[in-house]
Amino acid sequence: MKIMIASDIHGSLHWCRKMLECFENEKADRLVLLGDLLYHGPRNELPKEYNPKEVCELLNKYKENLMCVRGNCDCEVDQMILGFPVMADYALYAEDNVTLFITHGHNFNNEKLPPLKKGDFLVHGHTHVPAFDDMGDYTYVNPGSVSIPKENSENGYIIFEKGKFLFKNLEGKVYREENC
Repeated sequence: MKIMIASDIHGSLHWCRKMLECFENEKADRLVLLGDLLYHGPRNELPKEYNPKEVCELLNKYKENLMCVRGNCDCEVDQMILGFPVMADYALYAEDNVTLFITHGHNFNNEKLPPLKKGDFLVHGHTHVPAFDDMGDYTYVNPGSVSIPKENSENGYIIFEKGKFLFKNLEGKVYREENC
C-alpha cells in the first residue's frame, strides 16, 4: 500500500490544489491528513488563497481516499460540511510489522506520548516542521505543512511505501529519504 501523508492545509485553496495534484501524480492508495484542514488559526498569517469553503468542496471530492485526524483548528462545525470523518484524535496504521500512530500533535506528541510499542512510529503534524527523529523506543515523523511551512522548510508531504518514508516538496521532488 502506498500512502501520502500531509498536514496543516489551513484553508489554502492554492496549496490544497497542489497537494491533490501530487496525490494524483503519486497514484497513492490513501491520503492521510493530519488535521488543521480549513481554519488558519489565530497564530498564523492567512495562507495563499485562503478559502476554507472551496477547500472543503475540493477535499469532499476525494472522500473515499482520505483518512483524517482532528487538528487543534478543526471543530464540529467543520465535520458538518466535510463528507468524511475528521474528528478522531488518532488513527493506527499497521503494515508489515510497522505501526504508525497517526495524530495531529496537539494532544499526543514527544512530550505527551500515546501508548507506543518499541519500534512504533509517532506521526504528527502541528509544528509545520518536517522531522524524522529516532527517539530510542520510537521514531517521530512529521511531514511539515502543506500551506504554512516553518523554520525554512518547504511546502511538502511524505510518501510511505514498502517501509520507506520519502519527504517531498509540492513539486514532487524528494528532499529526504528514510527507511524503517
